[in-house]
Amino acid sequence: MNRVRPGCIKSAIILFGLCIAAGAAQAADPAYPTRPVRMIVSFAPGGGVDASARIVAPKLSDSMGQYWVVDNRAGAAGNLASDIVARANPDGQTVLVALDTQLTANPSLYKLPFSVEKDLKPVVILAVSDQAIVVNPKVPAKTLKDFIALAKQKPGALRHGSAGVGSSNHLAAELFKKVTGVNILHVPYKGASPAAAAVLSGEIQMNVSSVASLIGFVKSGRLRALATTGLQRNKALPDVPTVAESGYPGFEAVQWYALVVPGKTPNYIVKRIYDDTVKALKSADVQATMDHLGMQQDLSTPEALRARIKRESAQWSAIIKEADIRL
Repeated sequence: MNRVRPGCIKSAIILFGLCIAAGAAQAADPAYPTRPVRMIVSFAPGGGVDASARIVAPKLSDSMGQYWVVDNRAGAAGNLASDIVARANPDGQTVLVALDTQLTANPSLYKLPFSVEKDLKPVVILAVSDQAIVVNPKVPAKTLKDFIALAKQKPGALRHGSAGVGSSNHLAAELFKKVTGVNILHVPYKGASPAAAAVLSGEIQMNVSSVASLIGFVKSGRLRALATTGLQRNKALPDVPTVAESGYPGFEAVQWYALVVPGKTPNYIVKRIYDDTVKALKSADVQATMDHLGMQQDLSTPEALRARIKRESAQWSAIIKEADIRL
């Protein structure tokens, strides 16, 4: 009768255990994605949200083996797109590219048919962008100080545009009006691109929007940049001073764009999207493109992003109440 060595039995048990573990992992984490991913962009083409999506979409398509298809769904300050994703199957096949205020300010402005906290799950920030305060070249103001003086001479006569009520550029403009004491009429549009078109045509005199959406017009001379809203000068517009260094220390109003999935999306899908996105953002060509557009990167974890949303929700809720911003 052949005897089995104890070491062989031990090895067989370990191998058997590894096979069971591998099988369990495979059962828990099925293949993803299994078909093209619908990338819902909350605003019209031409703004920073859209730009960030189109920069990373090809990279994600390559790394995941399925196309990431950009689908612009503008309307209601991003709430239309948020609602689509909040109601979508939590299988990672529908992903939201959100502007920060969709997740932080909108709950204080709108009676939403979904819960940002429960029905949407943050994944990763695609880009952070300073905003630029620009005017039509026909406006007789060469500096931010000139523009503030002009606005104070004609209270309520000048108009500024935004991507919608409660959008980050609207809130940045409200913060600007608060700290400078100027009275400028707000005109909301359905995205950053229509707002930029309005200031280009002279329909409005001033606009506050992401550097990414305005930089081409500034460099071509079709718009005049008076200041940027970060604490440091933007690398893409090094000759343009910040609001802070123009006489208002501490002023900051940046915007960011993030990938978000339905609230019940499994963690293994969230991790796959996060890992592949971070890999894409670290690639040299993506970094070069974002630098050219004046964007910075923040590779925070989903947990850190959730904490940021909570922190900024409190901040913008206070601004909305103080400025009496209403729909």
